[in-house]
Amino acid sequence: MLDKDIEKVLVTQEEIFQIAKDMGKKLSKDYKDKFPLVIGLLKGCVPFMGYLLTEMDIHLEVGFMDVSSYHGGIESVGDVQILKDLGIPVHDRHIIITEDIVDTGKTIKVIKDLLLYRGAKSVIVATLLDKPEGRVVQLVPEYIGTTIPKEFVVGFGLDYDEKYRNLPYVGVLKPEIYNK
Repeated sequence: MLDKDIEKVLVTQEEIFQIAKDMGKKLSKDYKDKFPLVIGLLKGCVPFMGYLLTEMDIHLEVGFMDVSSYHGGIESVGDVQILKDLGIPVHDRHIIITEDIVDTGKTIKVIKDLLLYRGAKSVIVATLLDKPEGRVVQLVPEYIGTTIPKEFVVGFGLDYDEKYRNLPYVGVLKPEIYNK
């Protein structure tokens, strides 16, 4: 039923699983003996973060923040709102922010700056998707699953108006769906 709204598939489920496996191995190597705090930015991070965590063979702690800058539209409005703050102290911790997508970079920059202000030892970003053509701030994620063009994508956690998060792949949403 949902497939009819998708123009094309950009990243298959199999490709996502391989990205999680490769990234998990690299993060495990890079963060061995550092007991990182892995923070997911809700809600989009959930599917990718779930698979990524199972591929990380190290001790780690998990936390979540609910942050929004889209407010129901197809583009970030730039007004970053923290809807649920992290309940775990970050002072002197290595932080890995897991994301579904880095687009404008505004949200990630605000969160990175906040965590560093709170005393984090380091803060890096591990993202499934990077959309550098959409970037409006200086930011390059440290761990990138794959780079995508500037198209509106949904699936595997990414949504349009809270729909399509449950697609097992990342696809381009047909413009007639969001131009109604």
